[in-house]
Amino acid sequence: MIVGTAGHIDHGKTTLVRALTGVDTDRLPEEKKRGISIELGYAFMDVPQGEGAPAGADRIAFIDVPGHERLVHTMVAGATGIDYALLLVAADDGPMPQTLEHLAVLSLLGVQRGAVVVTKTDRAAPERVAEVVAQAQALLQGSALAGAPVLAVSATTGGGVPALRALLADEARAAAARSRASASAFFRLAVDRAFTLDGVGTVVTGTVHAGSVQAGDELVLVPGDLTVRVRSLHADNRAVTSAHAGQRCALALAGVPKEHIARGQWLVAPPAALATDRLDATLTLWHGEPRALRTGTPVQLHLGAETVAATVAVLDRDNLPPGETACVQLVLRQRLGAWHGDRLVLRDASATRTVAGGVVLDPFAPVRYRRTPARLAELQALALPDVQTRVATLVAAAPQGVDLARLRAAQGRELPALQAVLSTAGPGGSPGWALGTVQTAQARAALLAALAAFHESHPDELGPDAARLRRLAVPRLNEALYRALLAGLIAEGLALLRGAFVHLPAHGVRLSASEERIAQKVAPRLLAAGFEGAWARDLARDTSESEALMRTTLARLAQRGELHQVVKDLFYAPATMARLAAIAREVAAAHGSEVTAASFRDATGLGRKRAIQVLEHFDRVGLLRRVGDVHKLRADSTLFLDQREAA
Repeated sequence: MIVGTAGHIDHGKTTLVRALTGVDTDRLPEEKKRGISIELGYAFMDVPQGEGAPAGADRIAFIDVPGHERLVHTMVAGATGIDYALLLVAADDGPMPQTLEHLAVLSLLGVQRGAVVVTKTDRAAPERVAEVVAQAQALLQGSALAGAPVLAVSATTGGGVPALRALLADEARAAAARSRASASAFFRLAVDRAFTLDGVGTVVTGTVHAGSVQAGDELVLVPGDLTVRVRSLHADNRAVTSAHAGQRCALALAGVPKEHIARGQWLVAPPAALATDRLDATLTLWHGEPRALRTGTPVQLHLGAETVAATVAVLDRDNLPPGETACVQLVLRQRLGAWHGDRLVLRDASATRTVAGGVVLDPFAPVRYRRTPARLAELQALALPDVQTRVATLVAAAPQGVDLARLRAAQGRELPALQAVLSTAGPGGSPGWALGTVQTAQARAALLAALAAFHESHPDELGPDAARLRRLAVPRLNEALYRALLAGLIAEGLALLRGAFVHLPAHGVRLSASEERIAQKVAPRLLAAGFEGAWARDLARDTSESEALMRTTLARLAQRGELHQVVKDLFYAPATMARLAAIAREVAAAHGSEVTAASFRDATGLGRKRAIQVLEHFDRVGLLRRVGDVHKLRADSTLFLDQREAA
């Protein structure tokens, strides 16, 4: 269990931790000279184990935070991820400004377990101690710690310390029994220190927010994509072979110098590696704020151990009044790691007061359509507490489907119930994507309606090519989902694919007698042309037909899907194009699903120009997808230019 201290400067936080653990958390010379905490301090207390005590309850980690008003940002970094809070109030002073702000931070972070410790009781009369105890109890009303125990303690004389130690031990055993760590959660550690040790190398310390880690594991440093390996680790100040959520952890890393790591970064398991500059969250404005929070308000965002400048956009109302909760989008000045369920705190732009706190819903927040009813329904789904219900409701609500890999990373966990959820998601699934039943039916209907409208307005054409059909019917739908839906329609016989063109079964392009005659004359010449293809003018010359009629006939054959037009006036027989497609698949299989102009040229014997023209044709018909200077084989490429066309 991780215990965090909070309270006004000079109210005895460091002294109390020393009384409980024997460790002085003020380690910097300036801290010792001035007698105040400047940086986060750490100490550990062993917990006596009774018979049947749960594993992991044998040690408590303390994070001692600064109390000075100018160091609240450091306090927030320490408070993020704690399990239990100790809010200190000195008996001689009573509640002070930072007492109130630290209580606000704890409440806005959602810390619901804790106690108030009235300190320095040896410096005040019993009547004064009783008065401050009553003030502390009243102070908690309306906060996340309402009803928490209030203890009177003197760290100097030891009065009340045994009772506080016993309370913390009971809480640690209860916390271990609840097992905050989830078996399905990916490892995430918020880095708050990085340094070098002789003989060890680079070491980072931080609070484990989720999951577990073992020596030898590979992790990713985010923001960024640097992969590191865990050489060894300490948890709660002891050498261990594994560590888990709810512990203070130090990791010795291989593969990264200290200078490449900064407070605020995260070490995460590779499946959860992400960084964002735009996130959606639920946000509660502190009830003590004098005015509503409006869209466009600049703030300082505290998440994990990082602080970044941000701008608020209120999504589901005009503004956010004090004491109320709303969905917001936070647009960040720089990227940071954030995952579903992470707590965050906002301070005003000048970082002089804490104004709001909330919970991350989606680190992959959209730039467009962020206030639409459909998007707000997605955010309502993401706010549900049960992961299985959350995923099922999200799939049912998402109008354009759900990217499962992104969802897995954003949730920061494996989704063991995912297959059960997707079994009810309708036929709109594709590798890595899910589409709800209602959305699947709507998209299928839109595709068939778009085909019918195209046939009515273009009766002389076989149909639109697959890419054009998507633009006509479902332009915002993910392409992988679209291809899966189209494949389903074709498999059911509701649509037909001829070459690159899609059409309804009842529709076809009829050839005239002269066009049929020319088609028969050019068929063997197109096959004989091989990988170079045949030009319309050459076919007209060789068959003694007019170029105008030849071009018209070849265009009509291409519209019927019986020829492939790679560039203007250059045509290929379907069997030839199928062989070229097979070569493209072979090249992709040998080069990580990528095809370059050079590799395709070498495999086919074509010139570079013609190889590029053929690859660009494959991009248009859906076999490949252009990414920079390479062409990637689509996962659903078997739908287009299948080898059966060569038969």
